[in-house]
Amino acid sequence: MIPAAFDYIAPTTVDEAVRALAAGGEDAKVMAGGQSLIPVLRMRLAAPTLVVDLSGLTELTGVHDDGDSLRIGAMTTHYEVQRDPLVREHARLLCLATDTVADPQVRHRGTFGGSLAHADPAGDLLAPALALDAVMVCAGPSGTREVPAAQFFLDYFTTALAPDELLTHVKVPKLTGWGAHYEKFNRVAQAWSIVAVAAAVQVSGGRITAARVGLTNMASTPVRARGVEEALVGQEATAEAITAAATHAAEGVDPPSDNNADADYRSHLARVLTERAVTAAVSA
Repeated sequence: MIPAAFDYIAPTTVDEAVRALAAGGEDAKVMAGGQSLIPVLRMRLAAPTLVVDLSGLTELTGVHDDGDSLRIGAMTTHYEVQRDPLVREHARLLCLATDTVADPQVRHRGTFGGSLAHADPAGDLLAPALALDAVMVCAGPSGTREVPAAQFFLDYFTTALAPDELLTHVKVPKLTGWGAHYEKFNRVAQAWSIVAVAAAVQVSGGRITAARVGLTNMASTPVRARGVEEALVGQEATAEAITAAATHAAEGVDPPSDNNADADYRSHLARVLTERAVTAAVSA
């Protein structure tokens, strides 16, 4: 299909982009890599009057060391995140999750910030961002503000971004030396996650001293498996301890039922994949 007619602007600065969004109102759409927006436009599931193309905003690209955290530009491609040495050293979970996103073509065009702002609960970067306690830096007419990942994802395809705001950067606290793993279950290669688990674990002297576990596609937003984290901390890094902790994976979660899986099956997958992800993270 052919998209409905719309106006198009390609700003060269963040301020220009924010002004364009403010002028366009709720009928304006932001295009980053275009991997999500363009198919939606072609199917006419969205009919914006204005598309603001961010591809010229080079100030929103790259990974930078900010001391205790990494600062990742929203327009940094998945490929760049996956290959960046700072991300590999200090936020390895992001590398592992990004490696599962779609296919090489999408990873070369799609962007880190675009995926987060799109907020598809089956997307592979939301749960890792939540597990890593990432902070979203948003720019709007009133300036910039920071929104923790736990407050950023509100519902299906819905974030805390206002219509006239842009996600410009993401701050990711460093977890240097932590083991990490992203365990994904899907029906065919390159497909969306039916369920996935993002795990980061710190082990000292054979004992788990800290744990972060995020779940993908178990609710309308990514969720933290707090019960698993609490059950892991202080335990010896043994198979028995990990198996016991994984039984808490679906606690307090109301997973959806759809054509891919019903709620009970998703709960089962969450427990199985959590055990696998934590086991791999401990061994990493």
